[in-house]
Amino acid sequence: MRLETAEAYVGPGGPECPMRTPQLALLQVFFLVFPDGVRPQPSSSPSGAVPTSLELQRGTDGGTLQSPSEATATRPAVPGLSTVVPTLVTPSAPGNRTVDLFPVLPICVCDLTPGACDINCCCDRDCYLLHPRTVFSFCLPGSVRSSSWVCVDNSVIFRSNSPFPSRVFMDSNGIRQFCVHVNNSNLNYFQKLQKVNATNFQALAAEFGGESFTSTFQTQSPPSFYRAGDPILTYFPKWSVISLLRQPAGVGAGGLCAESNPAGFLESKSTTCTRFFKNLASSCTLDSALNAASYYNFIVLKVPRGMTDPQNMEFQVPVILTSQANAPLLAGNTCQNVVSQVTYEIETNGTFGIQKVSVSLGQTNLTVEPGASLQQHFILRFRAFQQSTAASLTSPRSGNPGYIVGKPLLALTDDISYSMTLLQSQGNGSCSVKRHEVQFGVNAISGCKLRLKKADCSHLQQEIYQTLHGRPRPEYVAIFGNADPAQKGGWTRILNRHCSISAINCTSCCLIPVSLEIQVLWAYVGLLSNPQAHVSGVRFLYQCQSIQDSQQVTEVSLTTLVNFVDITQKPEPPRGQPKMDWKWPFDFFPFKVAFSRGVFSQKCSVSPILILCLLLLGVLNLETT
Repeated sequence: MRLETAEAYVGPGGPECPMRTPQLALLQVFFLVFPDGVRPQPSSSPSGAVPTSLELQRGTDGGTLQSPSEATATRPAVPGLSTVVPTLVTPSAPGNRTVDLFPVLPICVCDLTPGACDINCCCDRDCYLLHPRTVFSFCLPGSVRSSSWVCVDNSVIFRSNSPFPSRVFMDSNGIRQFCVHVNNSNLNYFQKLQKVNATNFQALAAEFGGESFTSTFQTQSPPSFYRAGDPILTYFPKWSVISLLRQPAGVGAGGLCAESNPAGFLESKSTTCTRFFKNLASSCTLDSALNAASYYNFIVLKVPRGMTDPQNMEFQVPVILTSQANAPLLAGNTCQNVVSQVTYEIETNGTFGIQKVSVSLGQTNLTVEPGASLQQHFILRFRAFQQSTAASLTSPRSGNPGYIVGKPLLALTDDISYSMTLLQSQGNGSCSVKRHEVQFGVNAISGCKLRLKKADCSHLQQEIYQTLHGRPRPEYVAIFGNADPAQKGGWTRILNRHCSISAINCTSCCLIPVSLEIQVLWAYVGLLSNPQAHVSGVRFLYQCQSIQDSQQVTEVSLTTLVNFVDITQKPEPPRGQPKMDWKWPFDFFPFKVAFSRGVFSQKCSVSPILILCLLLLGVLNLETT
């Protein structure tokens, strides 16, 4: 293949129409001649190696057309290629203007800083660079026009006199390729802007669009029943809004309340969090978290598919309030009837969903002061739906029959079974409404500070006693973990040891309890292979201190502890089994031995052994001589 040049002079009027002032222009025609069977191969990156913009720019600096002999001069190889690369040839444009191989684009996508030069942005006019590639290490994509190359085998090239840039590359097979730079790559063509109107908008969105960020409830049909861990759906008829049942939980070091924590189906758990108020006087009546009505003024959907028709009574389960609940009220310097504890009891019936929901609320009063805080407790309990009321009041077992270590210690008051508890403190050390659960076999101690109100001695004692043992006061303790509240024989009465008033020789003193120790005696009964733990007895032991009636005591430190004592009397071990009598065979050569009851005895005489030893010594002497 050879590249030949033909030249012709053409005037303004053509050869047949001479002009008075002829202006002749030189028209160069280039012919790229290939041998038979050889065709050029277009390539945007010859053999995987593309010349860098910096090398190409250096080849174009100066803007003069080199002679054909100069076109064969060698340049340093492209990094990573051990080939001799020809120098780029650039023609001189009319008017002594240099043709730029990579002219800048009219739209500079990398010019992101107005009035300043962006590094490696070759089209940034704020850089004021005639040849940016001599300054920058490379040009960012989009700052120069794209380039492509047309390549043929270098062996078919005799001489190149093309004014366009050309180079020789080595492909992956080790064959040298002669490549000519295409003046205008199709990558520089502009994409025609599509016109969008109301007629074709939907068609274009459907053709090129993907998944949208629509709600899952709108794109998927809801399941027919709840699964374990699924969020529980609620419905607010007043606003016709579907939401989720929330169980706020504490987050962070301070345990701040996170309202977005959803309650999981069949996940019975308890959470505690703290709320801080900048202006409690304003939040008292405006904050919905303090208002009891916000915890039962909605409807629970029996199954998830109820959200398709939430107004259908078939899918609605009302929330039943089982305790007294008053609206918050700001009275002077006190915010009254603030919600401190929320307990949901949810009864389920398998795939038939939620059958009954009840809520009981605990309320307290807060003093309006700077930095006021409130600790709230949220309890969620699930149980199987029972038609009878008596069966529905059955509390979970702590063992069957014996207690399991770590399960709650069951107490009984007026035929109502519950877990025995200890004191629990809030973040500031004051006594909390929530209490620690006593776990069987786990010794524990807890304490808090009780703020006292001005009252007489008897009322003060009563308040502290109730704080120590909790409300209601435990009367019985279950002997086994599966005790039935209706069967009194399965419960043992709690023994109480109060402080002795006669020991205090002070007529103007008030004896108040400051500590409660719960002593639990328990033991294992039954088979040794499967022992069952049961409670033998429980005693409440109080410790008191005296204070003067005239003494103004604002708070007192209280302590509760539980101590489990194992009084199991293990039976005597059974007599040992008869031992086996192992014996060696009596014809064991050269001895006759036997093991009888572990005692080794030799049954044969010593003379054969002596004779054998003498024979061995005689043989050895003969060999040495």
